[in-house]
Amino acid sequence: MKSFRQRKEDVKQNNLSNQKQMSTTASSSSSLETEAEAEAETVYHSKDFKWETLKEEIENNPSYHYHLQPFHSPQHQHHQQDSKAWQNFHTRHSSGKFFKERRYLLKEFPELVNCGEGSKVLEVGCGNGSTVLPILRGNRNVIVYACDCSCEILERAKEFVGASDLASVQQRFHPFYCDFSATGFPKWLACDSCRSFVPQKQHGCFSDVDENDRTHSNDLDLLKKSDCCLGGVDFVTMIFTLSAVSSRRMPSAISECFFVLKPGGLLLFRDYGLYDMSMLRFEPGQRVGSREYMRSDGTRSYFFCLETVRNIVAGAGFVELELYYCCINLVNRRNGKSMRRVWIHGKFQKPI
Repeated sequence: MKSFRQRKEDVKQNNLSNQKQMSTTASSSSSLETEAEAEAETVYHSKDFKWETLKEEIENNPSYHYHLQPFHSPQHQHHQQDSKAWQNFHTRHSSGKFFKERRYLLKEFPELVNCGEGSKVLEVGCGNGSTVLPILRGNRNVIVYACDCSCEILERAKEFVGASDLASVQQRFHPFYCDFSATGFPKWLACDSCRSFVPQKQHGCFSDVDENDRTHSNDLDLLKKSDCCLGGVDFVTMIFTLSAVSSRRMPSAISECFFVLKPGGLLLFRDYGLYDMSMLRFEPGQRVGSREYMRSDGTRSYFFCLETVRNIVAGAGFVELELYYCCINLVNRRNGKSMRRVWIHGKFQKPI
């Protein structure tokens, strides 16, 4: 028969064994959750619900009617006020915690991964580099030029990209200050001669190139060899950037993107869509135009429908390749609340 001390020791050993088993189970559970999250991140989806269903629900809800009322007197502030508001915003969020690296972009725009060596990307409104980093990671041969209206956030972008373990990153990342919607892009991206090169044909079939088109292409090649500028870029990425621009300046902003692209180059676009959850959170007093709102800090946000985007890019000369709503149902892990996000996905080409 075991003594009291022996029985006490047995109980202690059993408790240690149980604790070890529980720890192992918790560790395995945590590992599985991490793997599941990583796997979920690799699955790209954009059709969790139908936009038309959401539209019907919103338009039939009286509490949202103020979003739908006509707005006859849009309120526009000077572009310097817009820029200053975003500069202050970036100062407040300069730590980088506010932004997450947008790894999904390479799944949404695989051209950024598959493009050839030396391809040039212009990232418009780069912020702290949340779009730049995945592009540089996904393609070790691409060169990224990135602009923003905040010098402070450009310094943060340099720090974040510089702190990465990317090969030859200093030679492939070129940030610069530019308030593109007000002043346009600098001439070293595309000089006046390159900007004046306008394709003679604008059509949806890019294999239909006649001899005249080839002649103009050869002329552009000569312009590139003159070293007057970069000769344009192969891609322009606008990720949640156009919605921050005053609606009256959007057409000229998109035209600027058209001018700095090489013939055949792509404008890759993602922004807020009509009836996105964040739109419905704005109060009536924050409306400054139709589908246009201003936050208390002076930054603005516009919510696009497909036709608005289509009209703006077509007016600049682009040909539409892809344009649709991304409807994603996110769940808040803390309270289990469902959040229906609506974003616009667009891919547009400058005619060859």
